Amino acid sequence: MSISDLYDNEFRKRNKDHFGAIVRVAMSDGVISEEEKEFLNRLADRLNISEHDYKRIMKDYESHPVNPPVSYDHRLERLFDLARMVAADKIHQEEEKKILRKFCVALGFHAINVKYITDKALELVSQGHDLDEFIDGIKNMNQ
Repeated sequence: MSISDLYDNEFRKRNKDHFGAIVRVAMSDGVISEEEKEFLNRLADRLNISEHDYKRIMKDYESHPVNPPVSYDHRLERLFDLARMVAADKIHQEEEKKILRKFCVALGFHAINVKYITDKALELVSQGHDLDEFIDGIKNMNQ
């Protein structure tokens, strides 16, 4: 096995694990809405999840743990990526916020603050802020 094969396999595994964790979050209320299903389908395509892996993950989503980053900055980076994906999917405003709120809780943000964090995250993303501006905007949103 070549080095490039090793990296390619690790990359695919990381994408599958990431997708599995997102499916698990989507299933946290026991149901995947039509909007969530459409989002997951597009996300699987972007992450190059095969149809076989997609079906296996959807059936056995509980085997994929949600591992939130320990570092606050890393949580903000993941939130930035997820907010951009959710916003880019042009999901209806309320569904968009609902999906992102689930992700925020899974990332380790306190449930009391999730509404404010998601609103601010979507606002910053829609305004085209880059990662550094996004992190600064979230960190200083109460000032």
